[in-house]
Amino acid sequence: MQTVTIGTRIVGPGRQTYIIAEAGSNHDRNLSQALRLIDIAADAGADAVKFQTFRAEKIQARTAERASHLDRLMPGQKTVQDLLRELELPLEWHGALFEHSKTRGIDFLSTPFDEEAVDILDSLGVLAFKIASYELWHLPLIRHAARKGKPLLLSTGLARLGDVEEALEAVRETANESVVLLHCAIGFPPRWEDLNLRAITTEATAFGIPVGFSDHSPGVAAAVAAVTLGACVIEKHFTVDRSLPGPDHAFALEPVELTEMVRAIRNVEAALGTGEKRRAPSEDEYYRIARRSLFAAVRIPKGAVIERSMIAVLRPGTGLAPRYLDVVVGRRALQDIEANQPMTWDVI
Repeated sequence: MQTVTIGTRIVGPGRQTYIIAEAGSNHDRNLSQALRLIDIAADAGADAVKFQTFRAEKIQARTAERASHLDRLMPGQKTVQDLLRELELPLEWHGALFEHSKTRGIDFLSTPFDEEAVDILDSLGVLAFKIASYELWHLPLIRHAARKGKPLLLSTGLARLGDVEEALEAVRETANESVVLLHCAIGFPPRWEDLNLRAITTEATAFGIPVGFSDHSPGVAAAVAAVTLGACVIEKHFTVDRSLPGPDHAFALEPVELTEMVRAIRNVEAALGTGEKRRAPSEDEYYRIARRSLFAAVRIPKGAVIERSMIAVLRPGTGLAPRYLDVVVGRRALQDIEANQPMTWDVI
């Protein structure tokens, strides 16, 4: 399976998971809060922090119906376009956020929702483009981003394999081969039974490219489980405070939880290992002292024929292995063998 390089990081099977802390619109159009989100992501140990770059009038018709989760989280009579306008990341902030991310040693990413946004982010120097699930069918946008020659992270929420294949073909038409798919279940949050994490392996097998997981579920369980299934990228929403108003705060991780998720993923990566069945160096002591072996249960005088009742199977494993019990029974002692002495070949 191919790998993808994002900055200095190689993303793919067997590599460290690339963790994207999704700030999204949780800046609430407050620059200090946006900068704080970058700090939180960096302090948590994430590899990248990601925002969203859009203009409401370029992505939403004024006549569009409101999604049910918006009615629940942001009740009122405003149109979707009006609500989106309140969530825009001001263009004049992008440079400051990019530079602050660089200072904190974390990659700055932002999801573009139109071609102009792609151009703005490209001129800023972003390392990759993340395409949202809703835009997987926006092939002109995908082609435009792909032509920049940078890696693409394509979220696949709502899609079937044929939809994903069509989007990948649009990328390959530009001769760009650097693509990571992000499995995703749309919902804010989604139901557990809709996560379908095994689709991560399905997509990896079908397309032979790295696959990650864009997670909207509560807590960290699904993200950690996704890593065990081979997810090479994890994207997870976070916030400074889950009680804040706005559509993305309620299901996002708070700072301590984001740190816990990063730590859990790194621990799981270490735990997954290489797949080779072997004894770890840290287990050598237990291999010596905790296995059983053959011991003299009583004093056995020189020349005695060894009977089963004379042998005990005890810890530690410093004597003959228990599999030799039937071989030892019936032999003669070559010397006096004291009780609790380990049985060895040179005494029988």
